Amino acid sequence: MLYDSGDTAWVFACTALVMLLVVGLGLFHAGMGRSRAALSAIMHVVAAGIAVSVAWVFVGFSLAYGPDSWSGLVGSLDHAGLVGIANSPEFSRLSIPPIGLALFHLMVALVAAAILTGVAADRMKVGAMLAFVAAWSVLVYPTVAHWALGQDGWLVNWGVLDFGSGTLVGLTAGSSALALTLVLGPRRTVLNGERPRPHSLPLALAGAGLVWAGWIGISAGSALEAGGVAASAALATHAAAIGGVMGWLLVEKRVTGAATASGAAWGGIAGLAAITPAAGYLDPFASVFLGFVAGVVGVLLAAVWPHRRADDPMGAMRVHGVSAAMGMLFVGLFGRLIVGADTEPIGAILAGQPALLGKQVVAILAVCSFSFVGSWVIAAVVRAVTGLRVTPDAEESGIDLAQLGESAYPEAD
Repeated sequence: MLYDSGDTAWVFACTALVMLLVVGLGLFHAGMGRSRAALSAIMHVVAAGIAVSVAWVFVGFSLAYGPDSWSGLVGSLDHAGLVGIANSPEFSRLSIPPIGLALFHLMVALVAAAILTGVAADRMKVGAMLAFVAAWSVLVYPTVAHWALGQDGWLVNWGVLDFGSGTLVGLTAGSSALALTLVLGPRRTVLNGERPRPHSLPLALAGAGLVWAGWIGISAGSALEAGGVAASAALATHAAAIGGVMGWLLVEKRVTGAATASGAAWGGIAGLAAITPAAGYLDPFASVFLGFVAGVVGVLLAAVWPHRRADDPMGAMRVHGVSAAMGMLFVGLFGRLIVGADTEPIGAILAGQPALLGKQVVAILAVCSFSFVGSWVIAAVVRAVTGLRVTPDAEESGIDLAQLGESAYPEAD
């Protein structure tokens, strides 16, 4: 089969960008956390990456994007081990090799897992994270991927729209993180009434910059071809991130009297998370507006989020999950399809068609509910079998030395 060399090169370039996004998340988590847990934050991402990669190759891709096996709810194991995908009729319409599709969506799965690990800051064993994500990568993530993006998934067949896997990197990751942190329990510093501060804002900002660049890869690569849709999605992604920065800083300045560097990073990430499901369906103005709203909501949630009950230090649910839900809703309100050089309005406001908005709402509820319940069960099982948390002494002194035998800043110890 002949493939388009331009489309193939484009998707592989975007795949590399998405990998940088994963690296950026590790650096962002490390910089935003305590100095004595910086290496563990990165190793949580590494552990998740190992688990997801192995699971994806063996069964995950087949369960997500293989032929449907049961009423749009779950895929099959026809392509376990990526066997037979090159000649499979399910991928015959692609202009890129199917292995390229598998690799791109592996990177997307890595992003979702990396976001999820943010709730583990300061207190979760690296081995427990590996076990949790391994089970999650087989039972939760590919199931939702099949619903929303796979062959004959029930959300796909129903007409739900998710351009850049927002149901996965936003809703699934956020809901799963919420379940994990409820089982894991809050950080001891939070229980003691402290408000832990970032130990290295430059490191966190460098990570946020990589996240920003890599997120353009998710959006542009999700078009699976080089063309107008990819270009529009890339521009929408950058526009939403800018809107997020403006919204976050505007409210932060109004409330606290200072527009902070960390606020700029959080606002950009809120905008990026929001645009993920909507990148190919919103014009630049609507994208900026979406990002702005996500930034405003994000900074307000940061002020009122109940960390003592649902400790979410890296914003997996309060930023990524909530913002992605807003993006899904914006598709139902302001969405339009790019058809050649023209656009066709499909949203409730632009086209007067409320049905799509209703479908987007149902998708949000279904994905969040399934992801939360499934992840809660997995976390409870891992806690019962291996335990989730490090010892209180290790948590107090810093988990890097206790878990890894080394420190990011040995001269400070």
